[in-house]
Amino acid sequence: MATGERQAARIRNLYLKTILRQEIAFFDKETNTGEVVERMSGDTVLIQDAMGEKVGKFIQLTSTFIGGFVVAFFRGWLLTLVMLATIPPLVVAGGIMSTVVSKMASRGQAAYGEAAVVVEQTIGSIRTVGFILALEQEDMVASFTGEKQAVNKYKKSLNSAYSSGVQEGLAAGLGLGTVMFFFFCGYSLGIWYGAKLILGKGYTGADVINVIFAVLTGSFSLGQASPCMTAFAAGQAAAYKMFQTINRKTEIDSYDTRGKQPKDIQGDIEFRDVYFSYPARPDEQIFRGFSLLIESGMTVALVGESGSGKSTVVSLIERFYDPQAGEVLIDGINIKEYQLRWLRSKIGLVGQEPVLFASSIRDNIAYGKDNATIEEIRAAAELANAAKFIDKMPQGIDTMVGEHGTHLSGGQKQRIAIARAILKNPRILLLDEATSALDAESEHIVQEALDRVMTNRTTVVVAHRLSTVRNADTIAVIHRGSIVEKGSHSELLKDPDGAYCQLIRLQEMNKESDDTSGPDQDKSDIGDSGRRSSKKLSFTRSISRGSSRGQSSPHSFQIALGVPIGIDIQANITEQTNVPEIEVPPQEQKEVPLRRLAYLNKPELPVFLLGSIAAIVNGVILPIFAILLSNVINAFYQPPLKLKKDSNFWSLMFLIFGVVSLLALPARSYFFAIAGSKLIRRIRLMTFEKVINMEIEWFDKSENSSGTIGARLSADAASVRSLVGDALALLVQNTATMVSGLLIAFLANWQLSLIILALIPFIGLNGYIQMKFIKGFSADAKMMYEEASQVANDAVGSIRTVASFSAEEKVINLYKEKCEGPLRTGIRQGIISGIGFGISFFLLFCVYAISFYVGARLVEDGKTTFGKVFRVFFALSMAAIGISQSSSIAPDSSKAQFATASVFAILDRKSKIDPSDDSGMSLETVKGNIDGYDTLVGERGIQLSGGQKQRVAIARAIVKDPKILLLDEATSALDAESERVVQDALDRVMVDRTTIVIAHRLSTIKGADVIAVVKNGMIMEKGKHEKLINIKDGAYASLVALHSRASS
Repeated sequence: MATGERQAARIRNLYLKTILRQEIAFFDKETNTGEVVERMSGDTVLIQDAMGEKVGKFIQLTSTFIGGFVVAFFRGWLLTLVMLATIPPLVVAGGIMSTVVSKMASRGQAAYGEAAVVVEQTIGSIRTVGFILALEQEDMVASFTGEKQAVNKYKKSLNSAYSSGVQEGLAAGLGLGTVMFFFFCGYSLGIWYGAKLILGKGYTGADVINVIFAVLTGSFSLGQASPCMTAFAAGQAAAYKMFQTINRKTEIDSYDTRGKQPKDIQGDIEFRDVYFSYPARPDEQIFRGFSLLIESGMTVALVGESGSGKSTVVSLIERFYDPQAGEVLIDGINIKEYQLRWLRSKIGLVGQEPVLFASSIRDNIAYGKDNATIEEIRAAAELANAAKFIDKMPQGIDTMVGEHGTHLSGGQKQRIAIARAILKNPRILLLDEATSALDAESEHIVQEALDRVMTNRTTVVVAHRLSTVRNADTIAVIHRGSIVEKGSHSELLKDPDGAYCQLIRLQEMNKESDDTSGPDQDKSDIGDSGRRSSKKLSFTRSISRGSSRGQSSPHSFQIALGVPIGIDIQANITEQTNVPEIEVPPQEQKEVPLRRLAYLNKPELPVFLLGSIAAIVNGVILPIFAILLSNVINAFYQPPLKLKKDSNFWSLMFLIFGVVSLLALPARSYFFAIAGSKLIRRIRLMTFEKVINMEIEWFDKSENSSGTIGARLSADAASVRSLVGDALALLVQNTATMVSGLLIAFLANWQLSLIILALIPFIGLNGYIQMKFIKGFSADAKMMYEEASQVANDAVGSIRTVASFSAEEKVINLYKEKCEGPLRTGIRQGIISGIGFGISFFLLFCVYAISFYVGARLVEDGKTTFGKVFRVFFALSMAAIGISQSSSIAPDSSKAQFATASVFAILDRKSKIDPSDDSGMSLETVKGNIDGYDTLVGERGIQLSGGQKQRVAIARAIVKDPKILLLDEATSALDAESERVVQDALDRVMVDRTTIVIAHRLSTIKGADVIAVVKNGMIMEKGKHEKLINIKDGAYASLVALHSRASS
């Protein structure tokens, strides 16, 4: 077990390291976060089982097999040779079984991999969209009744896995039944031919008994090795997929130490005749002969409509992808010639959607630089205007940000991302909509910080809001993958018909004149239309139209999230809302009785009964086998005529028992596989349905992150399945063995049986103590592996950020650190199990010794016969083996109990806000359907640009046709042209609806029926624009003045 733990840990680490070194295209086309978590949490358990305890057991059983036949050949080679005829069919049957089981296991793992993807994407996206489009407080999945689609997709994957699981159980049962059939055939042959040898070749009864027992022991060991072979087959199937990835050669390798590493770079960037299409969409050409020169220390802004290729420029500079033709050069050298980690260390990236890891603020900023000091981290936070809100957090810089940074607002996350880039002190700075989520005050201050950081650096700015780029040295307008215009702001304005001026006019058209907004508005500021209005302005028009048209009460309640200078509203809100969440410790899981698990399996009661009957038949075979053996031994010492007659009869009986085993074993395996597979399908589905109906607050806890939930669904269900399947079947079978063995023994000789029976509880007590010891370690190890799974989940889900900051080693070290505890626990569990099994066998041999000693004395005193002593001995030996085997399922039962507790902790919890609850009032709504396009958007929509994703999200809201519409920075990622197109649709959607708009840009809300200014969680002012703007020194008037200054 210790070896298995260590090797599984190495494979996990190697797999994660390999995954992190793959090029981004690999994640676009071949894998995703859910599959990686499933492989690391589910498949490694199978690999560990195949390389751990089962290896030692297999070696032990193989050596017993070889030793048995050595003894057999020594005592009677002729009889042994005859009995060897049964070995080839045994091996063939075992080989076929392993092959079929391996194939079925592979299918099941593939299906569970698909199911894991559904889990990760559903839970990982539970909060992606900030809309609340129903009376319940749920987001993307819940708001759009997407939970039904997710459940159906998950159910489909589980059904496929169920079929594979049942077929695997049947294949294993048939294989084992065939093995036992040939096993009994061997004894039938041995008894029949042994009698002939006694009569014709001078063999003694002792010789035949020795040979039969030696072959019996050896062959029985081969039969017992069958579960090991099953484990090897399952482990091999699991390892195949993992090693396929581990052995994959990446096309863009961040670990490749080859390549140029000059002392520094100047920062000249050139795109020379670049042709490029994304690997996931090879037919959609992004660049056709794209060329661009960016000189060292210059700031170049890329503007254009959504999907035009602006962010692709950033991806190619970071070398996330290589162009199909042409070159990307830095300082005149193709970036392929540089050592990749070194190159990325010289480039800082702040993306449109800030990616944070589920760790502290300090750790997230520290990703920017190895071994960064706390002073450097704080200085970076100060520059990014993040220090103020960090200091107000409960644990300051050590505050946990939650999965994907869910404990922080959008602006706070963006500032942490900017601080991370500042800490890196890069030579080339890439800003992809870097200030898109900030309010006016924060944006103004952060922009000043960025201006300082941009000094003497080559900077590429991707922007929709043109006001953020007018100071750039060069502005390049990109349209459909080509540069259609290039120059400075002033140069481009000289051509009124140029693309740049058209973009400005588009933004101006989306902006109502701000002349009446306040006395400080700078009318000449063309750029304000970009900086302020491309994000929000269009909503003003729709609100004004809605009011002026006289439609029946389109109550548009606008909330301007901003306060006067010097007050950080996001920090205050976060401080109030997040404190309880961070401070609440995870609740202890209550122990759940296994009868609750049995109740879940109630629909399969008829199947259980059939499986139990088959298991009981199997269990009774071994003690009856004792009767047969004792009678055979007795027959070998009978006169020749009786010997011939009895040997023929008993050999026929062995043959009949072989046929019974051939039927009963597959039946047992098949019926319990049905029950277990149905239970695992039911548990996974029930848990998943419960999880996606939890309130959003529940997902803020670290133990409920997407990676953890995915690992729990995988590992917990597998543990429960192992208990209900093989372990439960074995328990029923061994109970039957024990009861029938005791009955046979007592009927043969009660005195000897009582003496031997007095010793059997020691074996049972040892099994119980072992179970209690193992049980004490399962929960902690399981929880710690869940934490490790979350690290992997975060890293793979944010692979671009990890690659950009060359943080692969940091992630791997963190993962190793999280795995150290479970590894130590597993090794300790292995030692305890080993000691437990050792004591079990010691006690077993003690029982043998005392049995023969007492039996000999009783025969000597005439109180029993030679045959009955063997009958008692064999019957109680079989019973003892049953008890010993039952203790071996202690790890399974303890894991299953904790898994059951984990499952029911979710199932028993009542969601505070449950969208599946049908109670309450529902109003008549109109629902529509859209014939969907077949283009795959990738994990979390990675194949689309920010603007494209936003438009898909808006379309999803429109198709729902809601009565209440909540718009939280709804057009933040749209360029001016796209915003105008979307606005036309929203104008129609907002009619006859109660609409709430959350906005930073005040120019977007002037036409609202009511404007409310929020400060520290309270409404400070409320009224129409005309009323609020005239309040001297009022909060709203101060905000308008601030916006005017920020835009000028």
